[in-house]
Amino acid sequence: MINFEEEIAKYGPSMEISQAEEAVLASEMTDIGDIIEKILQDKKDN
Repeated sequence: MINFEEEIAKYGPSMEISQAEEAVLASEMTDIGDIIEKILQDKKDN
C-alpha cells in the first residue's frame, strides 16, 4: 500500500515557481486600483 505521507515528504516546492513568485512580487504591476486612481485624478484635474 502507498504511504502518502512518505511520498509527499519527498517533494519540495519547484524552483521555477519560487522564482516566478519573486519576479511577480518585485515588479511594479498596474492593478485595477491604480487604474481607478488615475481615472479619478484625471477627472479631478479637468
